[in-house]
Amino acid sequence: MTTTPSTGAAPAQRPEDENLGLGPNLAYGFQHVLTMYGGIIAVPLIIGEAAGLPPSETGLLITACLFMGGLATLLQTLGLPFFGCRLPLVQGVSFSGVATMIAILGGGGGLPAVFGAVIAASLIGLLITPIFSRVIRFFPPLVTGCVITTIGLTLMPVAAFWAMGGNAQSPDFGSVGNISLAAATLLIVLLLSKLGSATISRLSILLAIIIGTVIAVALGKADFSAVSDGPVFALPSMFHFGMPTFQTAAIISMFIVIIVTLVETSADILAVGDIIDTKVDSRRLGDGLRADMLSSLVAPVFGSFTQSAFAQNVGLVAVTGVKSRYVVAFGGLILIALGLLPIMGRLVAAVPSSVLGGAGMVLFGTVAASGIRTLAKVNYENNMNLIIVATSIGAGMIPIVAPKFYEHFPVWFATIFHSGISSAALVAIVLNLLFNHLTVGNSDQPSVFAAGTGRYLRESDLALLNDGDRVVDGKVVDKEGKEIPVVPDDHPALLQAGLDGQPRTATAG
Repeated sequence: MTTTPSTGAAPAQRPEDENLGLGPNLAYGFQHVLTMYGGIIAVPLIIGEAAGLPPSETGLLITACLFMGGLATLLQTLGLPFFGCRLPLVQGVSFSGVATMIAILGGGGGLPAVFGAVIAASLIGLLITPIFSRVIRFFPPLVTGCVITTIGLTLMPVAAFWAMGGNAQSPDFGSVGNISLAAATLLIVLLLSKLGSATISRLSILLAIIIGTVIAVALGKADFSAVSDGPVFALPSMFHFGMPTFQTAAIISMFIVIIVTLVETSADILAVGDIIDTKVDSRRLGDGLRADMLSSLVAPVFGSFTQSAFAQNVGLVAVTGVKSRYVVAFGGLILIALGLLPIMGRLVAAVPSSVLGGAGMVLFGTVAASGIRTLAKVNYENNMNLIIVATSIGAGMIPIVAPKFYEHFPVWFATIFHSGISSAALVAIVLNLLFNHLTVGNSDQPSVFAAGTGRYLRESDLALLNDGDRVVDGKVVDKEGKEIPVVPDDHPALLQAGLDGQPRTATAG
């Protein structure tokens, strides 16, 4: 942007460029870390178990994912030339590749084959990002609204799982005590948001998690005994699990995951841009996707996996109204510190899942609400936009309500559509192209699924009006303010005048 010639005033600051200062940046950044911590450690825990790693080695996978997530977040928020969208997006290991990585492990390739597939597929993804960066015109509010709404809805089962205890094997999973603790945390979020202080309201999620944890300790539902177990400081080692190996089948499977990641990241970038009301053009989208792919390419060096934006943190941006990318950058620094300080990671991991579940109800619900707000901008009259929204969100919900729906489909198909976010995004894009861009063959008469049209007035109605006639407080009055009686269509006066509802030319009077 340039200085306005007529006034010489400096250009307005973008909302994401606001720097709140050291204290708020740390506090809000820590809030982002707490929000996504459970998600970022879930993948290494699952992969470590599938690979048969001992707890100490799984711990190294976790710290590697924390460290790499911090580096990826700094790249995305602060940026380098051609890399990073410079938006408040938290990066971390993507969950979309878990099933594929477990399949690669099952094929006997071990972690080296997983890391090799991630490296090769991410390199291909980096090369094709210019294609994805040019599709921004196919992401109108109709598409982004569907995707944002689906992001929020698909995350709700995560919040429910956390609220129930976060461990399905635990004897108290789903107990009244766990759910009550989640409800108490949710209530605290609402009460803090109700207070007049803007600072407390913005920190409501973090403060509620802290207060909820204190309550959990008092009830004996929090265990910090393992915090002191293990080293305090540890540097991530390169290729700790062996040099990567490259298997063609594994690379092809992982490339499908990369496609899903590119779709999801595109949706997240556009979603956060819409939420904070800042411009996201094709160049900015491309920079964000390149940052994603470069981070994924480097991640296996330290023992991590594909990187992607965390949708739950998009919700945190929406619920707190804190739009600064520097806040998220501080969150990246905290992630790096957690990766270097395993003891801090163990401390954060000790926060009860039920507490996180209560906060997640607000966070993820806010994402869905933001999507609904975006969909409210869409025109639904005399078009097929309503059925596009219905079909897209329906497709996004299928893998959530029926996780085994695509179990018997080919692996590549199941990998793409098992993600509700990518399902909704792909269906919305295709249907938008089909009905709103490729108009050849569209019927002049929309189907019964088209939204109802607006109001209409007959020519005969307008012919009865004189200059100055208007509606005041629900009554029709003339230019002098005198009320014009409204009578039934079969009123004798109208019949006598020949104005029986049929289109005729009315005389002035």
